[in-house]
Amino acid sequence: MADTFARERRPRMLPRERLHPRWRWVIAAVVLVPAIIASPWMYTRLVTAPEIAKTGTPADHADAALVLGARVYEDGTPSRFLRERIEVGVALYQAGEVDTLIMSGDGDDSSGFGEPTIMRQVAEDMGVPADAIIEDPLGLDTYSSCQRARDVYDVSSVVVATQEFHLPRAVWLCDQMGLDTQGRYPGARPTRSTVVGNIREVPAIAKAMLDQARGRNETDVS
Repeated sequence: MADTFARERRPRMLPRERLHPRWRWVIAAVVLVPAIIASPWMYTRLVTAPEIAKTGTPADHADAALVLGARVYEDGTPSRFLRERIEVGVALYQAGEVDTLIMSGDGDDSSGFGEPTIMRQVAEDMGVPADAIIEDPLGLDTYSSCQRARDVYDVSSVVVATQEFHLPRAVWLCDQMGLDTQGRYPGARPTRSTVVGNIREVPAIAKAMLDQARGRNETDVS
């Protein structure tokens, strides 16, 4: 009798409502689409992590530091990102870890000075001899900088100098070109430009992979 009473007092389990199939697809899309978009970014960070370190970390000797261009202001002043990249390259040269600095950027930029020219001037002001600096005025993006380092300037190993958020793409691309590649970055500072740079890398890495897959050639003009 007591068992019968206990069973009667036991709360009834309400049937679970099943999610409409349309909402299942919506939820799946919300989860999967960002993951698919971000997967190239995650992959490049994973595979290049062993070769990337902060400036000052010893690097294996390489033919050149590949210093990637960035904005130059209208008065010829390098942007903070560009100066930091140059400083990383100069530190590599002064430590004897590279023989040459390849200043790779847009030689016909909006400042009118040309990124590689300003990069050379800053490096020379920091004590790097002129004959240890190569200007690449057709390094219009990371892909072309890596490819031209190999095909135009005939190096087989590089240490890429740029910001941390940019290095996975740069190191991956240079690796794909067959270069023995390492990466060094300046200390990161949490600024709006750094946040924007990190966000920009997601589509930029996807584009870089497409460029590599289709065999884009940037060395027809030297």
